[in-house]
Amino acid sequence: MNIKASAQDHGFDLTHFESIGSTNDAALDYLRSSGHGNHWFVADEQTGGRGRLGRQWSSPKGNLYASLALLDPCEIAHGFQLGFVAALAIYDTMIGLGAPSHELSLKWPNDVLLNGAKLSGILIEGGVLADGAFGVVIGCGINLALHPTNTPYHATDLAEAGIVATTGDCFAALAKTFRANLDFFDKGNGFGYIRQRWIERVRGIGGPISVRQTNGVIEGIFEGLDDQGRLLLAHDEKVTAIIAGDVFY
Repeated sequence: MNIKASAQDHGFDLTHFESIGSTNDAALDYLRSSGHGNHWFVADEQTGGRGRLGRQWSSPKGNLYASLALLDPCEIAHGFQLGFVAALAIYDTMIGLGAPSHELSLKWPNDVLLNGAKLSGILIEGGVLADGAFGVVIGCGINLALHPTNTPYHATDLAEAGIVATTGDCFAALAKTFRANLDFFDKGNGFGYIRQRWIERVRGIGGPISVRQTNGVIEGIFEGLDDQGRLLLAHDEKVTAIIAGDVFY
């Protein structure tokens, strides 16, 4: 499948690498050198892939590694909301590839789960560029054929669930669902709709969770999201809005 044509069908450009250190780094370099945005960077493998909080992201051939460079997709204060957009795009992609909806769920802030195990990861990076524009890179790693075993949260892949999909098929679906969800988001004006779709698909709402942060762990009841996308955790007779952390059930 011609993934460049798949990208162009939905208003994106694309650069493909057989091997690269990090697609996120390539996308960030592109934006810093006056790139125009709406540009995917896709690699067959990464030698220096990374996830949230500086963790290594195992990136052997067989899975999809793709980073989308965007210019001014929303106000900088709402940039983290793009994680919900990306999670929904990947969720919709998995539905399109044949994953049953009852086996898929979302985990705050931006993971997609299959049968309760992590199927994909999302890394959002960026900031204000030299010309004053807000440059954002959304990195997506989707486990199609392989998954790591030494992770803090149990991982899986599509093949383990009996679903066979090529990287080309996956990217073609992802380009389509990303365009749709970015349009729904509408530079942040449509976050209310994105938030509602995400809540309908999240795992564990109303139940006990623990949130690991750099300064410790908070345990409580997952009450939902506030209107900005912060996790609402009921604990110690109060509700705390949390903007960063790792959720465990």
